[in-house]
Amino acid sequence: MDVQKSIKQDVLLKKFTTFRIGGPADYFISVHSTDELKEALQYAQEHNLKTFVLGGGSNIVFSDEGFRGLVIKIEIKGIVCHDTENSDVMLEVGGGEVWDELVSFSVSRNLYGIENLSSIPGTVGATPVQNIGAYGVEVKDCIEWVEAIEIQTRNIKRFSRKECLFSYRDSFFKTACGRKYIIVKVGFRLKKEGVLNLSYVDVAHYFTQKKSPTLKRVREAIITIRGKKFPNLNEVGTAGSFFKNPILTQKEYKLLKEKFSDIPSYYNDATRVKVPLGFILEKLGWKGRTNNLVGTYKNQSLVVVSYKKATCKQLVSFISDIEKDVKNKTGIVIEREVTLVV
Repeated sequence: MDVQKSIKQDVLLKKFTTFRIGGPADYFISVHSTDELKEALQYAQEHNLKTFVLGGGSNIVFSDEGFRGLVIKIEIKGIVCHDTENSDVMLEVGGGEVWDELVSFSVSRNLYGIENLSSIPGTVGATPVQNIGAYGVEVKDCIEWVEAIEIQTRNIKRFSRKECLFSYRDSFFKTACGRKYIIVKVGFRLKKEGVLNLSYVDVAHYFTQKKSPTLKRVREAIITIRGKKFPNLNEVGTAGSFFKNPILTQKEYKLLKEKFSDIPSYYNDATRVKVPLGFILEKLGWKGRTNNLVGTYKNQSLVVVSYKKATCKQLVSFISDIEKDVKNKTGIVIEREVTLVV
């Protein structure tokens, strides 16, 4: 690849994010292999350019001013299947593959493990960073290893699941050290004979009214349920759930119960309780609320949406108001899932 010829200038970044917000990148390049990525990184180093790595743009908001440097879009594709000794199947997947297409691929081949993560936007390379999760499943449960390139040396390193330091919507790749790496490939261990996870209330309820659950029907159920909760990306911009669900101490949870006696909890052990932030936001009057060209979705208050010509400045102002309101009225400091590149 001739990097110099492949690089484009002043590329509008809003076209590459699901929020449809963001100004131009000084320089922009798409890479389709690890060698092309290494070349792009070398070019950036030689020209003293700051870099930013972009996948599907489903968890990113760029500033209105754009990005002063080189944006590298990962388009590394490929899915390779390997049988294992214990009848599991290993999938080696390029970081640029579309996540939901991988889920569809696995379900079509009767492989269990990621079906509950259907319909989540973004690319495979982004899933370990965020440790995406939904409907009782986290992607860490199926990840065997992650392959990444160290930005400065351009050396490839394979991280084991343990080395990825997965936790709730978090991983090693979100740390200062982890941000020095770019994920190029992910290894997933899926099962030929798995157990369907129907633990999430909405999923269990779906199958009380529908046919008996199968792998394919669980995927269909998740797509249907998400379709009712999340907006159509063809109509509005969004990154889905904007904030993490709070994990509280038992003392904090007790105080919250005094304010919202009917608040549900996802798990409740001796020390911690996870509560649904969407419930709290709805109680505080944020569901379906708008300000300028941004707001919360009418069907799910945890989902922040943007409308045509919305700006990052408007978005930041709106989410800051939400964070302050929750802190003032409940004492909870909420965390963002979406990354703001400002």
